[in-house]
Amino acid sequence: MADMKHERIEMNPAVMAGKPVIRGTRVPVSMILDELGAGMTPEQIVVEHPTIALKDIQAAQAFAADYIRNDEIIYG
Repeated sequence: MADMKHERIEMNPAVMAGKPVIRGTRVPVSMILDELGAGMTPEQIVVEHPTIALKDIQAAQAFAADYIRNDEIIYG
């Protein structure tokens, strides 16, 4: 994903080893997706991580969808 079009997501080698995070935070996209997958609601996630907003959760989901869409997936 060389051309980052997701304004709410950033990848910076100095923050969380370059993993995608919500811009201006240390909240990884993967953590948000894990919490959604575990059954947390977006509202619960915002309470758990007060530095993010509902739009950040939507941005994390869109980022993940774009990543999967553009990545080659091999099924075992």
